[in-house]
Amino acid sequence: MVKETTYYDVLGVKPNCTTDELKKAYRKLALKYHPDKNPNEGEKFKQISQAYEVLSNPDKRSLYDQGGEQALKEGGLSSGNFSSPMDIFDMFFNNGPFGGGSRRGHRERRGKDVVHQLQVSLEDLYKGATRKLALEKNSICEKCEGRGGKKGAVETCPHCRGTGMQVKIQQLGPGMIQQIQTYCNECRGQGERISEKNRCKTCNGKKTVRERKILEVHIDKGMLDNQKITFSGEGDQEPGLEPGDIIIVLEEKEHPLYKRTGNDLILRMNIDLVEALCGFQKVIRTLDDRDLVITVIHGDVIKPGDVKCVVGEGMPHYKNPFEKGRLIIQFMVDFPKSLPPEKIPTLESCLPARSESIIPENAEECTLIEMDPEDSRRRGASHHHGNVYEEDEGPGASRVQCATH
Repeated sequence: MVKETTYYDVLGVKPNCTTDELKKAYRKLALKYHPDKNPNEGEKFKQISQAYEVLSNPDKRSLYDQGGEQALKEGGLSSGNFSSPMDIFDMFFNNGPFGGGSRRGHRERRGKDVVHQLQVSLEDLYKGATRKLALEKNSICEKCEGRGGKKGAVETCPHCRGTGMQVKIQQLGPGMIQQIQTYCNECRGQGERISEKNRCKTCNGKKTVRERKILEVHIDKGMLDNQKITFSGEGDQEPGLEPGDIIIVLEEKEHPLYKRTGNDLILRMNIDLVEALCGFQKVIRTLDDRDLVITVIHGDVIKPGDVKCVVGEGMPHYKNPFEKGRLIIQFMVDFPKSLPPEKIPTLESCLPARSESIIPENAEECTLIEMDPEDSRRRGASHHHGNVYEEDEGPGASRVQCATH
């Protein structure tokens, strides 16, 4: 007769289960609740591993069947003396019947990554730059070496017996109860605690302290918006875990003149009508403070919206900065608002002849006036919303009125 069935219940097996059934149950649950797959189920994974370690060992299983967890404690096998859940997992999957290989084949448990946005100018991405960035992160307390207190001060939490979880029973009605599993308030789900008098005075038993870190971020030429720069192992530290990374995400600021698309730079240039018709020279200031002179010769007409490019004056290619994209120039022609009437004949003589329009005998003359496109859009929106509420006003149409109390 088995005294306790808690470990069997955790694995979902019967007390008379075979070794193969035990292995099969552990394999299924361990894969499901592994921290790499379910980071929030660390305590569940710990319970599964502890249960399997006891029940897979014939001597421990026999002791547990006879006297439960109390018998294990009396035999010097309290919950705090169990192996690491990750060690049990690796032993089972690497050396057991389901696989071979070394522990390095599995990704180590790591702390959380710290992600930080860094605003950079287009000039920084063009020329390259170095920025210093001040961050705060968790570091293992040097005073207590990450123990949280004096040596031997860590003790198994008596409230949850090292599981980090507590089961509360709630009465729902006559003959009806509900079991609710929650994190242990005493140890905050850690399964262990340190008495106040033995806690480290530097970290107050938290095992980690906040530390200010200055990073030098090297922005290479040609880097992209939202590109990541990773500082491996510089993230938050936590005892028993590999440190996470600090990840810097570049955020490109909007430029007043240039717009980037891939490795090309786009520049919108306004020119006068006389320049569009008769040619011009313009100076362009580059992102690395050089002056480029572009020329449109007499006789080449630039139409509104025309696009031309300068090869090799765009953005440097990332990791290959001697190669550059194109500088694409889109021309916007500024037309004069009016012309002196006496200049019209001279202008007409220089331009291609206008096409003749044949006006029908009964045609009516009308007048053109200035129009605000924004005002027209607002009028259209108002008219549209008015129709929603004013339609169906014909004979026989019924109205819905609000009732007032």
